Amino acid sequence: MDRRQFLAALAALPLALKAMETRSLLNLGDSLPRSPRMPVLFVGHGSPMNAIEENIFVQGFRRVAMEIPKPQAILVVSAHWETRGTQVTAMPKPPTIHDFGGFPRELYEQQYPAPGSPELAAEVQRLIQSNPVALDHSWGLDHGAWTVVKHMYPNADVPVIELSLDRTLQPERHYTMAKELAALRDKGVLIIGSGNMVHNLRMVAWGKINEPFAYDWAQEADTRMKQAIRSGDHRPLIDFHKQGTAFDLAINSAEHFLPLLYTLALQGKGEQATLFNDAPLAGSLTMTSVKVSTD
Repeated sequence: MDRRQFLAALAALPLALKAMETRSLLNLGDSLPRSPRMPVLFVGHGSPMNAIEENIFVQGFRRVAMEIPKPQAILVVSAHWETRGTQVTAMPKPPTIHDFGGFPRELYEQQYPAPGSPELAAEVQRLIQSNPVALDHSWGLDHGAWTVVKHMYPNADVPVIELSLDRTLQPERHYTMAKELAALRDKGVLIIGSGNMVHNLRMVAWGKINEPFAYDWAQEADTRMKQAIRSGDHRPLIDFHKQGTAFDLAINSAEHFLPLLYTLALQGKGEQATLFNDAPLAGSLTMTSVKVSTD
C-alpha cells in the first residue's frame, strides 16, 4: 500500500467504524435469544421498608416470581425516576439508590448488586420510535425497583435496567411508547411497572396503617380501576384525569399510576390480567399488583 492509499484508507476509517456501530446496534436484538413470551407485571411497591420487612406483600413478590419463567433480564418503569425526556439506564453496574429519608439505618445499608445491561438499554432505545430515548449512566436502581426485585431474585443474578417516566408526556403517549417494547417479551425480558394504583400520601391515615380504606373516594377508585383492568378496557385508565373526583384524589400525582399503563399496554390478544397483593393500606393507598399472561 503506497502513501496515497494509506491516507485514503485512514480518511475512510471513521465512516467504517460508524457503519460497524450502526450494524451492532441494529443486531443487538439478536444477542437476546428468543424465548417463550414473558408475562408483564405491575407491582404496588409501597414503603421502602418492604425491602427489610417480612409481610404479605413481599411474600406476594416471591410467589409471583415462582409462577413465571426466570427472566434473562428485567426492565423496570419506576414511579421514582421522573425526567424531562425519556432515559434508560445503560451502565454495567447500576448503583443501589436510597431515594428516601427518615428510615432505619438498616435500610440504608441494603445493597442490591444486580448487573445492568448496556445491550438491553441500546435495544430499548432502538425499539422506541415514538419518542427519543437517551442512554443514562448516572441513575441506577431506585427503591421502586430494587426493594421489589430483591425479593423476587435475591441472588441479584438477573440484569436490571430502568426506563424513566418523561414528565412532559401525556398518558396516551406513555401507553403508546410501552407498546413498542412488546418484542422484548419474546426475548426473555420481564417488564415491570412499579408504582401504586391508589396513592395519596397527603391523606394517609397514619393511625390506621394496616386497616382498610378510610375514604369513600379511595374505595370507589379502587373498584373502578380493577373493573377496567379485569375487563381489558384500558381507556378509562388512560384517561384517568377525566374520571371525576374519586380518581383525582386517588391519583393526586400521576407518577405512581403511569407505570400501570406500561404494563397494560403490553397486554396481548388472549392474555388475562390477574391481581395479586390486592389490599388497601393506610386508608388512602393500595398495594394491588397485576400479572398479565396467558394463564
